[in-house]
Amino acid sequence: MAPTPQLPPPVSPMLATAGDPPAGAGWTFEFKWDGVRAVTAVAGDRIRAQSRRGNEVTAAYPELTDLIALLDGRPVLLDGEVVALDRDGRPNFGMLQHRMHVRSPDPELVEHIPVSYVVFDLLYLDGASLLREPYDRRRGLLEELELAGPRVRVPQAAVGVSGAQLLEVARSHGLEGVVGKRRTSRYEPGRRSPAWIKTALLHTQEVVVGGWTAGEGRRAQTIGALLLGAYDGSGSLRYLGHVGTGFTEAALRALLVEL
Repeated sequence: MAPTPQLPPPVSPMLATAGDPPAGAGWTFEFKWDGVRAVTAVAGDRIRAQSRRGNEVTAAYPELTDLIALLDGRPVLLDGEVVALDRDGRPNFGMLQHRMHVRSPDPELVEHIPVSYVVFDLLYLDGASLLREPYDRRRGLLEELELAGPRVRVPQAAVGVSGAQLLEVARSHGLEGVVGKRRTSRYEPGRRSPAWIKTALLHTQEVVVGGWTAGEGRRAQTIGALLLGAYDGSGSLRYLGHVGTGFTEAALRALLVEL
């Protein structure tokens, strides 16, 4: 009996810098997905998914186990985004929030709000690290894996299309933006690199702060998240969701006094 292959070692995800879409032949572009980052190791019938901060989230997203059958035992390390898609196939972060903090969702929640894994990079394959390989090489090997299932997808990268053009496509389809990636770039774990440039499409909306939840950990004595709502066309106040990121310590102190 062949020994069970070991899971590839974990890697901190590479991060993009913010800016306008880069120009030139040395870049390729991908859509920016409005979800949560997950670096996922698979080997045989074992799987381990970790968040951007290194927390294990395997049990939170049982849909990721589809990768086991799709890979047929091959040991890999994938970088991607967990997203919740609406009826039109667009990422909906508000829907995803109902899954993000549930460590072990029950089957009813998984059925009601399923998630998908959008894979955009391959970091390890068949016993070899690909971190020092150029983007084009990693992307080519990823596409050869033919990862396609109800809850797993590899979106096509756009080569030969300008970032500005793809950004307009993202805008017309209600997507979050685009990411330009230098085709010769290596994967830089944990680094916010100029080899990846993200351009986000910002959407604003006036909301009502209806309340707040207490924080945890280092934010145990202050606000964890604001509970937001907005008025619909009939004038009824509807709950939108909660937001708990992007606050400075000074902003949290000021909000706590106000609320």
